[in-house]
Amino acid sequence: MITRLIAAAAFASLALVPVAAHAQDSGEEAAPAETQRVYDRVSFDINEDRDNILLLDLSNGKRVAIRLMPSWAPNHVERIKTLARQGFYDGIIFHRVIEGFMAQTGDPTGTGQGGSSLPDLKEEFNPMPHLRGTVSMARATSEDSANSQFFITFMPRFSLDKRYTNFGRVISGMDGIDGINRGEPPANPTRIVQASIAADGKPVPAPTILPVDDDAPVTLDMLNASRGN
Repeated sequence: MITRLIAAAAFASLALVPVAAHAQDSGEEAAPAETQRVYDRVSFDINEDRDNILLLDLSNGKRVAIRLMPSWAPNHVERIKTLARQGFYDGIIFHRVIEGFMAQTGDPTGTGQGGSSLPDLKEEFNPMPHLRGTVSMARATSEDSANSQFFITFMPRFSLDKRYTNFGRVISGMDGIDGINRGEPPANPTRIVQASIAADGKPVPAPTILPVDDDAPVTLDMLNASRGN
């Protein structure tokens, strides 16, 4: 269910504008305005507030830095940080990657149907737009069903605004996101090798070195293989 809901929202109308309510001429006092909530701006300084930077080390060799925004969605940010520090995201694939739209991950089953053992989260929809590099929570039909899955947009998708909880933005390594293998699921999925919080100082994982069979025979044909152009 989660894997299909985002795509449906992406192609919804982008031009629905609510009609503004006008004050009545009845002389009645207008209801007091609610206190304006403050939404902090995204800082692209990788050295600032490192306790709210999520690092994704991907199997394509790239390290991606994501600015988490507690003022936008405090409970969702806390969930992402908790799961990252538990090692929950380590080894999980990007199971649904649509060209020109988004890359989705966070499901340990790799099917789009799974999540963590923690309870689902109540929505924290906010007015922050889904721009290129936005990081937002995936969910099922219920608005309060986000758990561990999230997606990163390749391009702006304003039809998702106030329908999915936007909780962060890529501030470094967007080329790593662009390089994620496409597919639903991809034939050779890109995975999160390690997810960590910048303040914890975890180094980039060493690349996986495939074992070499020293006893394998070496033939003349192998040594003279054409390199081509």
